[in-house]
Amino acid sequence: MMNSWTTQMSLWCGGVIAFGLLLISGAFAATDGLMTLLLEILGAETPIAYDPLHRFSIALMGAVSLGWGATLLAVARITPDLSAPQAQKLWRMVTWSVLLWFVVDSSLSVATGFWRNAIPNTVLLGWYLLLVARLPGGAGQMARA
Repeated sequence: MMNSWTTQMSLWCGGVIAFGLLLISGAFAATDGLMTLLLEILGAETPIAYDPLHRFSIALMGAVSLGWGATLLAVARITPDLSAPQAQKLWRMVTWSVLLWFVVDSSLSVATGFWRNAIPNTVLLGWYLLLVARLPGGAGQMARA
């Protein structure tokens, strides 16, 4: 049975997985409607001119997001079986990877003119940090370690 923290972190991971699926939908003309809407919200010039390279790149980013979300879901689901020191060490490493993603993704978003993408990135990072700060078993103290 999952505890509240695991359930909440699973929802966070589900958001990352859902975003990956949205990106994957950009691979084909028949399924790119939501992807097109997202690109328009982020400031892309319309109409969106998809070519095979763009479709491949978007779908590949989706596959990476899907895999990242699924990996973190597995980590979240195993966390209750770990000791507090093990969980603390594991989530400290995960947190560094999330921070690395945030800095690179948001910086490139701003540098390439898609600054609006930094807004949901900031929300996702904030949500993640709030969850990690509440890690059961005292492991949430990692932010102060």
